[in-house]
Amino acid sequence: MTYTEAPKPGKIVVGIDGSPASLEALRWAMRQATLTGSRLEVVVTWEWPQSYGWAPPYPSDYSPSADARKTLEEAVVEVGAAFPDVRTDLTVVEGHPAPALVEASKGADLLVVGSRGHGEFAGMLIGSVSEHCTANAKCPVVVVRTNR
Repeated sequence: MTYTEAPKPGKIVVGIDGSPASLEALRWAMRQATLTGSRLEVVVTWEWPQSYGWAPPYPSDYSPSADARKTLEEAVVEVGAAFPDVRTDLTVVEGHPAPALVEASKGADLLVVGSRGHGEFAGMLIGSVSEHCTANAKCPVVVVRTNR
């Protein structure tokens, strides 16, 4: 009799920002996680707003990290309702999304991102984050496009 170790569940990473394209990417990733029995890591990033010359006054309770977490949680609740069996980890990262998603792709089986084309001609191109991920990720990448 031969002993075979059961395969470990895979890991799918999906980057979201609350846009319709990223919610479509989340939906696609949840479907894929359901089909493959994979664990899903949903990543959202945030950065302090850029200011040149002077910093605008922010309210004392202003927290871009908390805003990002709220976006993340709302998206997972909205989309995840249709996929109750998917094991989901939520990750909030400070920094630009492109390098953060590439870093998150280490050890993953798949990275899923949305693409928000801009206009008639530019819409044929993928976005800068998607482009960076497809060129630099440490695993295969799926870019989910929408017609919205």
